[in-house]
Amino acid sequence: MSMLLKCIVWPLLLVAGALLAASASVCHAGVVSPRRLLEVADIAGLMVSPDGRSVAFRVERASVARNTYDTVWYVQGLGDPWPRRVADGGVPLRDSAGGSLPPKVAWSLDNCWIYYRALVDGKIDVWRAAADGSGAEPLTHDAADVRDFTLDEGGRVLRYSVGATREEVRSAERAEYDHGIHIDATVPIGQGLFRSGYVGGRMATQRFSKVWFDRAPLLADVPDRWTEIDLAMGTRRALAGSDVPAVQSLAPGNAGVDGDPWKSVRDPHGGRVAWLTRIGDGRGQQQRPDVLLSALPSAHASRAIRCASELCIGKAITEIQWRPRHDEVLFTVTDPDLGLAQSVLRWNVGTGEVRVVVRTGGLVDGGRDPASNCGASAEALVCVTAEADRPPRVERIDLESGKRDVLFDPNAALARDMAKVAPARLLRWRDKQGRWFTGQFYSARRSGDGPTSLFVTYYSCSGFIRGGVGDEWPLAALEQAGISALCINRRPGYTMDAVARYGEGLAAVESVIDLLSKEGEIDRARVGMGGLSFGGEVTMWTVTESNLLAAASVANPVLSPSYYLIGGMKGAAFLKGLRDMWGLGSPSETPERWKALSPAFQLDRIRAPILFQHSEQEYMYALDYEIPLIREHRADLYVFPNEPHQKFQPRHKLAVYNRNLDWFRFWLQGYEDPTLSKKTQYARWRQMKAGMAVRTP
Repeated sequence: MSMLLKCIVWPLLLVAGALLAASASVCHAGVVSPRRLLEVADIAGLMVSPDGRSVAFRVERASVARNTYDTVWYVQGLGDPWPRRVADGGVPLRDSAGGSLPPKVAWSLDNCWIYYRALVDGKIDVWRAAADGSGAEPLTHDAADVRDFTLDEGGRVLRYSVGATREEVRSAERAEYDHGIHIDATVPIGQGLFRSGYVGGRMATQRFSKVWFDRAPLLADVPDRWTEIDLAMGTRRALAGSDVPAVQSLAPGNAGVDGDPWKSVRDPHGGRVAWLTRIGDGRGQQQRPDVLLSALPSAHASRAIRCASELCIGKAITEIQWRPRHDEVLFTVTDPDLGLAQSVLRWNVGTGEVRVVVRTGGLVDGGRDPASNCGASAEALVCVTAEADRPPRVERIDLESGKRDVLFDPNAALARDMAKVAPARLLRWRDKQGRWFTGQFYSARRSGDGPTSLFVTYYSCSGFIRGGVGDEWPLAALEQAGISALCINRRPGYTMDAVARYGEGLAAVESVIDLLSKEGEIDRARVGMGGLSFGGEVTMWTVTESNLLAAASVANPVLSPSYYLIGGMKGAAFLKGLRDMWGLGSPSETPERWKALSPAFQLDRIRAPILFQHSEQEYMYALDYEIPLIREHRADLYVFPNEPHQKFQPRHKLAVYNRNLDWFRFWLQGYEDPTLSKKTQYARWRQMKAGMAVRTP
């Protein structure tokens, strides 16, 4: 049957058996192992059908056995007990830091089809899947990968954009390989230069893009070319510039809205616009601290109104969308005082009334990204919900009553086991300056009368926590091994002074150690810490500026002369960022600042052993301080090939999880796994322990 024919309602294809099999663990029931944390099913791309009766979403799950990720598109009726599988989702597309990109999906107006972008067989096309599960097919068949797409003219026309063809990109890579790669400000030196990073599911040559250290493939700067496909006739034509779909925008300032523009959303049914702008005194911060919610109350209005309710003012509003066929803006509050727990509220732009739809203890949005929206119909939201100790599931939330119903829970078995063996609780505490902090705490069962050891990670702890930012430290597995674990949220905002910024993180760690040790929960002499990105920076700062830690694990390089040397090739943008965010010129220009911030100048102050597990893309930035530590048996270094800032290959992630578990059990508990393959690892660590004992006064 042609996929261009109008859809036929087929019998519901239940996949209960397959879903139950997918949620089953390779491990014994009740044990929350690193592998189970890694192979969690993540859900994203929620989109409610135009008639409000069904929802489409994509499930993504890691497979350690095949070192890949499986993705599947499902459609579920909001009154049905199970979803139906409608299509393979292809290889997940990723940003240059390694994070999985949220999928884009659109419904046909007749509720029969979903359209989505997918990487299948090395090509990124726009695909269409029948909502009844009867089949899926690619529509674009372009020689270049699809960058974006829209459905227009009532869903009768598909428009999509592409750049350079796949063969043009490969030819450019081969030409560089044959003739030599010219090093300039765009080349990310310090990593492999030829096809050394995954782009679009394949190993590709990379270049710096415009934002900090983001990467892009060769020829990424080729302008978009748009094509239009008539879905009924199957004909296509190239679009001229005047025909290219454009998103109309209205600057908030032109509508009388105060503050710095941040986010906006247009009502697809009425042309109204809602805005989030940043307001308040932003001195010393990267951005202004507060958020203002405003909207045009009608399509013909020229002046915006602002939400004046106490439920809007001074709240950490992070997302907005219009409620279909209503005069309401739905907005999400991500509360830093409640450990980044989210609530959804609705603001009537006609009456000014604000009502709470739902409050949760974790995420209630469109996926793992806290800045994603739920799917919305006129009557209900369909959201992914997740909490620190409860993995993601899909819920229907009634917009009037707030009633919550679970639609789909692929992680039910893991949720039950987490509740039994690794429950989390929210901690709130203050440091000596009176600043409030929050974190999710996994309290280990004590083997005797004494307190437990403690592992801490720092940065952001939203939703279901597997291993902190970057997913490298398996908190539930540490807790089951007898090490209490704590994920600390940084305070809102980004302080521009690096010493103050790092000092705030150190104060959070120091004050919670004081709290938990006074309560008899933990032994302050047996505390470990780990982090990635800003969390890695704070971990290194805690190592050099305190005696709090018995061991550390860091997943990324921090400031060093090597970082400056390699990054300096990037030119003025890098040098400006270094000065703005760290107050640094060259080591000769600002020597005292370098001595204060870089561990390369503080090697004698490092008294805790450090495990470095870096990506191949970044590890060379840190060698000037890591090699001396390694040679003196004070550090251990592992590098993972073809990985970006956040490692994503399942086998690499599992290796990182397991080694971090071994590392902290060794240093905090004196435990060694008897597995023969780890014999060399422990011999090296015992040598480190002997050397550290000699150095400690």
